[in-house]
Amino acid sequence: MSLDRCLSLLAGDIDQALILPILYRFGWMEWADLSFNWALISLYGMFAVALTYAVCWPLEAAFPVEHWQGRKTVWVDMFYTLISRVGVIPVVSFLLFYQVQAEFTGALADAGFIPPTLETLIPPLFGHPVVTFLCYALILDFADYWRHRLSHSIRAWYALHALHHAQRQMSFWSDDRNHLLDDAISFLWFFVIGLAIGIPPLQFPLLLLLLKFMESLSHANIRLSFGPLEYLLVSPRFHRRHHAINAAGRRSCNYGAVFSLWDILFRTADFSDVYLPTGDARAPEALATGGYAAQQLAGLKLFFRSLWPMARQSKP
Repeated sequence: MSLDRCLSLLAGDIDQALILPILYRFGWMEWADLSFNWALISLYGMFAVALTYAVCWPLEAAFPVEHWQGRKTVWVDMFYTLISRVGVIPVVSFLLFYQVQAEFTGALADAGFIPPTLETLIPPLFGHPVVTFLCYALILDFADYWRHRLSHSIRAWYALHALHHAQRQMSFWSDDRNHLLDDAISFLWFFVIGLAIGIPPLQFPLLLLLLKFMESLSHANIRLSFGPLEYLLVSPRFHRRHHAINAAGRRSCNYGAVFSLWDILFRTADFSDVYLPTGDARAPEALATGGYAAQQLAGLKLFFRSLWPMARQSKP
């Protein structure tokens, strides 16, 4: 039996035994038609986490950049990953995206416009779903390059993003270590891009999970480069340069998430053959070693402090 078939059967059981009774209990049956797909995407998220662990953990054990005595902060990063890929991504990127896309395309149709799709913009893509899927991935990653670069360029935004960079024990769990407000901006960013190019609702979360797998690998504590392929794909060595202590802050390098070609194209690439310590020396200690709640609160305080100089300058 194929993996897709197994996950579909399990999703059906979860839907019938758990999700539908909850929807019925709270009067949310208008979501019943989508509950199976939500369960399926959540299972794909669990599978993605398991696959990430199966690939990255042996590599980290065999070729580590650093050896750590304690792993408290890594456990916190693990919590971020599970919440994001099993909970937040399925709920936000499927249920909410589905609802918004339905209303958006409906409004366009009522106004006499054809809802946008990548195939209508690029007709040769018709009948080539795999190529179309890869084009979606390239477009989302290009958009993510600029989102990431802007998050380092705008003071208040970096105050939120500093939580991600404060980790001094960077591992394959660290990719989802983000402030909730930073994640909200990211999802809104992807929402707009996804609506503009007409990504099908069921493909949208799968695209995010695929990109997230590659990002987890690039964050791994692995002494690994991709050789010549590194000029196309982001490797652990390439991305570690972005997280290096002397690169953290509003001026950095290697912003690409999956494809390094954007850094090459926009002259932000650094292919130095070094594995430097990670972290942000200017970040509050709570961002580096605090628990989940402490990190979120510290990030929020840093965000509001970053706004204060702007507020003073705006006074007459």
